[in-house]
Amino acid sequence: MSAPVYEPYLRKPKTFYEQYERKSGDPTVTHYCPGCGHGELHKMIAEAIEDLEIADRTVFISPVGCSVFAYYYFDTGNVQAAHGRAPAVGTGVQRARPHSIVISYQGDGDLAAIGLNEILQAANRGEHMAVFFVNNAIYGMTGGQMAPTTLPGMHTTTSPGGRDPRKAGNPLRLCELISQLDAPVYVARGALSGPKHILRTRKLVRKALQAQVERRGFTFVEVLSACPTGWGMNPPDAHKWILEKMAEFFPLEVFVDKTDSEPEPFEIPEEPPAEKLHELLRISTAGQVTFSPSQPVEPKYANPRIKVAGFGGQGVLLLGLGLAQCGMMEGRKVSWLPSYGPEMRGGTAHCHVNVSDHEIGSPLISRPTVVVAMNQPSLEKFEPQLVEGGLLIVNTSMVPKEPSRSDLDVLKIPASDMAKELGNPRAANMIILGAYAAYTGMIGKETALASLNTLIKRKHLVDLNRKAIELGWEFGTKARG
Repeated sequence: MSAPVYEPYLRKPKTFYEQYERKSGDPTVTHYCPGCGHGELHKMIAEAIEDLEIADRTVFISPVGCSVFAYYYFDTGNVQAAHGRAPAVGTGVQRARPHSIVISYQGDGDLAAIGLNEILQAANRGEHMAVFFVNNAIYGMTGGQMAPTTLPGMHTTTSPGGRDPRKAGNPLRLCELISQLDAPVYVARGALSGPKHILRTRKLVRKALQAQVERRGFTFVEVLSACPTGWGMNPPDAHKWILEKMAEFFPLEVFVDKTDSEPEPFEIPEEPPAEKLHELLRISTAGQVTFSPSQPVEPKYANPRIKVAGFGGQGVLLLGLGLAQCGMMEGRKVSWLPSYGPEMRGGTAHCHVNVSDHEIGSPLISRPTVVVAMNQPSLEKFEPQLVEGGLLIVNTSMVPKEPSRSDLDVLKIPASDMAKELGNPRAANMIILGAYAAYTGMIGKETALASLNTLIKRKHLVDLNRKAIELGWEFGTKARG
C-alpha cells in the first residue's frame, strides 16, 4: 500500500511571486526590517486575494513610503502613485476598469499627511476600493520623523523632546474621522501584535476585500504596526509597545459595518466605440493616415516588448516614440514610457515600448523581447533581461564588445557610422528604426516613412531622416536574407 500524499499546510500564497526578481539582493526575502509589520499584512492580503480568486482582477496601488516596493512581491496588477495620491489613482483605475478590485496600500506619513484630502474625498465619494492604512506613528522610510499619528510625548528625529500637542496638535485618528462620513461601508482598526490580534486583523482584511468582491463600496482598515528601526527598539519590545501605548490612543474597534446591507447592482458602463473617441475628446483627425500591417509577422517578432537604451543625445527616446507611432498608425495598441537621468544629454537614457495586437496591461517592461543597445553600458545592463530567443540590436559603432549570450537573435548594425556618412550622426536612431522594421516585418516601410511627418518637428530634417530609414531598411532586408 502506497503512502498517502499530503498537501503542505504552510506555504507562500500564490499571489506572491516565487522569487522577488524585481528587487536587488537576495530574491527570496523581502526588503523590510526585522519585526516590521508590512510583511505580515502583505501575507494577509495575499492569502485573501488567493482565497477569493481575484488575483487577475486586483490592482495594487502603492505610493511613496516603505510600501512603495509592493510590486516586488504581489503577482497582481500594480500601479505606483505619487506621495499621498493612491486614492486618486485608485479612483481612476476603478472608473476605467470597473470590474477591478482596487487596493490602496498606504502608510501614515503618506495617507494622514500629504494624502489626507485625497483619502477623505475618496471615502466621501464611496469609491469602490479597499484601503489598508499602516499606522506605525512615524515616517519609517525617510529617517523616523514625526508623523500625523505620532503619539504625544513620543520621541522622533524631528521631535527629540517628544511630541508636544500644544505645538504639533494631537495625533489624527483616521478611523474616527472617516467613520463620520456617510459613504464608507466598512471602517475598522486592527493591530499586528500577538496571535489574538493578528488573527483578528486577518479577519478585518478579508472582510474589507470581500466587500469589494460584492461591490459594496469604500472599505478602510487601519493596522497598528511596529517600526522597530524607527522606534529604536528590538522587535519583541516594539510589538508590546503597540498594545501598551498605541492601542490606548487608537482603540481597536469596528467603527462602521454596513456589509450586511444589499449591495448595489454591478453595471459596467458601456464604452464608446473607438471611432467615436476622437469626437468625444475633440481631437482633430485631419491629416491622419492609417496603414494596414504590411504582412503577417513571425510569432517570435509579434507583439514586441522593446527596450531602447543609450546615451542622452542619441535619439533613444525619439526612436521609442517612432516605434510606438508606427505601431499606432498600423492599428495596434501601443505604449511608450521614458526613463532618463537628470543629465539627459550625455547621460543615460532608455525607454519601454509595447506594440501589441492585444490590450496592454502595463507600460513597464521587465522582460523585453527586443533590446536596442546604442552603446556599451546599455548592452551590459539590458542584455541579461532579454527573454530567451529575444532580438538584440547592437549599434556596433558604439559597442566594441560581443554580446555575452548565445541564445539570442542578434542584429549588428554600425548605425552611428552609417549616420555620419549621411551627414548627421544623430540620424542613427532612424537607421535602426528602418533596420528593425525590415528585419522583423513588424512595421511596413510606407508606415515608417510616413511617421516622420509626426515625429520630426523640424521639417528641414525630414528628408535626412527619410534617407536614414531607407538606408536602415536596406540593411535590415539584407541581414534577414
